[in-house]
Amino acid sequence: MRWKDAREIGEALAERYPEVDPLKLRFTELHDMVVALEGFDDDPEKSTEAILEAILQVWLDER
Repeated sequence: MRWKDAREIGEALAERYPEVDPLKLRFTELHDMVVALEGFDDDPEKSTEAILEAILQVWLDER
């Protein structure tokens, strides 16, 4: 997975962290969770606020 794969990342987060309320996360926490996902293979420094917002939206849609 790469940062551009917001749908895949959001779905993976929803599956891995079903007990977490994504609305209570800071972007720094979300970033760390994405980077820790198995299969994530991108430069951690290349994330942006817009990318994290897109991932968060997918995660919310999966709930």
